[in-house]
Amino acid sequence: MCRWMAYQGSPVYLEQWLFEPDHSLIHQSLSARKSEVTVNADGFGLGWYDEREEPGQYHEILPAWSDCNLKSLARHIKSGLFFAHVRASTGTSTARSNCHPFGYKNWLFMHNGQIGQYEQVRWQIDRWIPEHLYNHRRGSTDSEAIFLLMVANGLDRDPVAAVNTTLQQILNLMRDKGIQEPLRFTSMLSNGRDMWAVRFSSDEHAPSLYYKQFGEHVVVGSEPLDLSGHGWQLVESGHMVKVGIDHYHTDELTLDG
Repeated sequence: MCRWMAYQGSPVYLEQWLFEPDHSLIHQSLSARKSEVTVNADGFGLGWYDEREEPGQYHEILPAWSDCNLKSLARHIKSGLFFAHVRASTGTSTARSNCHPFGYKNWLFMHNGQIGQYEQVRWQIDRWIPEHLYNHRRGSTDSEAIFLLMVANGLDRDPVAAVNTTLQQILNLMRDKGIQEPLRFTSMLSNGRDMWAVRFSSDEHAPSLYYKQFGEHVVVGSEPLDLSGHGWQLVESGHMVKVGIDHYHTDELTLDG
């Protein structure tokens, strides 16, 4: 399973959170603690917001720990809201187009999990994506397909409803196909102003998701960024949390699994 983190608060250089904590995302890419997969070496990506409305993005297929470009970028890019993701592929190829986060206009999305037996439902899910959005599909992952389907289902108007509608569509399709493997979906979304964290699985093994307030900023991640884990809050499975510097609002996902 992939590992990722998100930050919102006063602008900081990315290296402060990507490299400096004792269980930073770069450390997790080599030694994850709360994942079935210890090493996440199938590429990585960054997404960050600055003065422009649309986010900047950088993707690479090298392992995060070995790319000198990442070290340089993280030392020089400053942002008040950024995403970072290290990938462990669940079957699709190792390519820049398959690396998270994915973007559409002002939105960023990243994901840890998978659609069980994805190849049996991929054709139908792709056809649910409207043509004007399908032109933005760059890779072959289930994650990108889910994101574009959420956009089609009104993500910009109502993120909670869009997530519920999309996941229910996929669950219904999996049921119709007789798929027994679970849908696992732990993800992060942002429109550049707010962030939404989602933790869900159709079985009892939802991928881990934590957040922590640090004074005037908040960090969300697959794992705590320090080895002690002190002060990190676990997001309850089946919930979507709107996370901000001074607010936390939780919605229960109303899904019929």
